[in-house]
Amino acid sequence: MTTGWEAAVEAQIRSAQERGEFDNLPGAGKPIPGRDMPYDEGWWIRSFMEREQIPSDLLLPTPLQLRRRIEQLPAELRDLPTEEAVRSYVAALNTEVVAWLRTPTGPRVVVRPVNVEEAVRRWRADRDGGAPAVTAPEPPRADPTRPRRRWRWWRR
Repeated sequence: MTTGWEAAVEAQIRSAQERGEFDNLPGAGKPIPGRDMPYDEGWWIRSFMEREQIPSDLLLPTPLQLRRRIEQLPAELRDLPTEEAVRSYVAALNTEVVAWLRTPTGPRVVVRPVNVEEAVRRWRADRDGGAPAVTAPEPPRADPTRPRRRWRWWRR
């Protein structure tokens, strides 16, 4: 037993089949993808991300995204042409890190700003073909033989 609107829909489908509108469709004769797989509630987001070629990193919480960007920083800086570009890139990343540190959301993950000078030193070393970078020596202490004086919180 069909209702009036179901009969109208069936009539439209039948007339479209007779006109050949369902012939030579892109998926005709192929099995439905994922039919033999167990049901997954997130199938639609996975298919959307595959279809639109969206990287899965965008689903990570903010602190994990920042950590991943900091880990991939040497590879990102390697392609930059000038030291100013390296400094501005690291400064922009540090701005994002500080903004997250002011109002942290997501899981508690340690994220620290990047040392700009260290990033520039690495960039120079990568650019020079792996030659070790020269660093300034540490200033010597006043008297290395004399032990440091320990301060006590109470008075004698």
